[in-house]
Amino acid sequence: MTYDFTNPLIVQTDRTVLLETASPRADEARSALARFADLEKSPEHLHTYRVTAIAVWNAVGAGLDGDAMVATLERFAKYPVPDDVAAAIRTLAGRYGRLALVADGDALAIESDDDAILDEVAAVAGVRKHVTGRRDDGALLVPMAARGLVKQALIGLDYPVRDLAGYATGASLDVALADDGFTLRDYQREAVRAFWADGRVDGGSGVVVLPCGAGKTIVGIGAIAACRTHTLVLTTGRTSVAQWCREIVERTTLGADDVGEYEGPGRPLRPVTVATYQLVTWRKNAAAPFEHFSLFRDGDWGLVIYDEVHLLPAPVFRATAELQARRRLGLTATLVREDGRERDVFSLVGPKAYELPWKALEAEGWIATAHCVEVRVPFDAEAKADYVLASKRTQFRLASENPRKAGVVRALVERHADDRVLVIGAYLASLRRLARALDAPIIAGDTSQAERERLYQAFRDGTIGVLCVSKVANFAVDLPDANVAIEVSGSFGSRQEEAQRLGRLLRPKADGGDATFYALVTTGSREADFGANRQRFLAEQGYDYEVVDASTLVDPGDAVDSAPQTA
Repeated sequence: MTYDFTNPLIVQTDRTVLLETASPRADEARSALARFADLEKSPEHLHTYRVTAIAVWNAVGAGLDGDAMVATLERFAKYPVPDDVAAAIRTLAGRYGRLALVADGDALAIESDDDAILDEVAAVAGVRKHVTGRRDDGALLVPMAARGLVKQALIGLDYPVRDLAGYATGASLDVALADDGFTLRDYQREAVRAFWADGRVDGGSGVVVLPCGAGKTIVGIGAIAACRTHTLVLTTGRTSVAQWCREIVERTTLGADDVGEYEGPGRPLRPVTVATYQLVTWRKNAAAPFEHFSLFRDGDWGLVIYDEVHLLPAPVFRATAELQARRRLGLTATLVREDGRERDVFSLVGPKAYELPWKALEAEGWIATAHCVEVRVPFDAEAKADYVLASKRTQFRLASENPRKAGVVRALVERHADDRVLVIGAYLASLRRLARALDAPIIAGDTSQAERERLYQAFRDGTIGVLCVSKVANFAVDLPDANVAIEVSGSFGSRQEEAQRLGRLLRPKADGGDATFYALVTTGSREADFGANRQRFLAEQGYDYEVVDASTLVDPGDAVDSAPQTA
């Protein structure tokens, strides 16, 4: 047998796949492989992927079958694909849909063409406790109210069920896209089509994965126009609520009276109501009920949209388990969840319905070309001594707040004096000191909504050239002219955060220019280890990090005064 040693993939029996980045076919192979495998490590020359069950099932949900996945490995593999890996992929893909959940009068039936599978799942406690009987053909009968819980139990048994039980139509809504020349882009239209599926019961629940700046909100608006029903939109914060309301009114035939923010129990609900995750999950204390969960029941919703579904709070999963009769659309730039609850997203919101790689959109000019640079900043002797003696958690904070980063930030801001620069950090005390040193405004959690909007608008207008932002700006902030981001600290190893922060820069620029994303990490620290993890998602999307030493940008001893100051 002959081997093609120029191919980039080495497939191993434990279902890991090594990608040699130097191969001329590396980018092509990465794009194909990322559809059904997760990136685990991304050092400079050899990236490690793993074929996981949830990745395979999401690929099937998006229209890829097991044979096509195996064919991808065979097309790019340097050596023959192990037989047991090919068999495992086909088995996993084949388990998707072996069980179907269908309506049976006032109940549900779990159906299969294999009685042995029905017997297997019926014997498991997580399913058995919901079974109320069996039909003559062996199908298991369960209550309608157990729809979400049964789906969670079945995916836990590695049997992702096809939910064909149908949906409640919800209150009718006379809505269409605005007739003012506005049209969906081709990929946005395809994403809506994949979700809506012509209104069939095999559509109507799923996740659309698109990079920041690609118009996920527009996809959501397209779904509202397709469903023509009262809609609940859940999103990440007040800024995002305002953007959703503004875009819906501007892009559809709905008026301002039809769209609005949720204001609390007992207050009128709009045909399209937008609420924050923070509000609906608020309660007085850990033992108290969630006072705003009535929102899910009080509206005659035919569609629920989960913006940034990768951030769906745990309590909302519980509410979503009770909303299985409503169409559900998840929008996200990444299916990665740092809490490992990707299976809950799959079973309760839906499988991946549509995805378009970041680089594909970049090639078409729909998002800006971005360059990623990791700047390695050493400690000074005193800070290094403090670091060595600290606890592990404190070590991460000390590395994140490394005083020498201040001089690097100042040098980068001076280098990009003609650009629109975001300075992003997770630790407020050091971020406030940076803002004062740069004479730049700051947006943090305690910044009023009115002040946030004023500063965002000033940044858009060019009145402000540098804006310091905390984690509140990770999501749904429309700053199309931002073309430089300097990340001074992050949330440990959060891949989703890295994707969102880069996403602040990806809206196409009026001048067609590129964007630059700097990530500052302290050399030889725990922050560097976590930084490598944060970069994994971007590496999976095909972004390369250029690594530079801080000494190439600034005198290593140059730093803004790092003495603690009152925030």
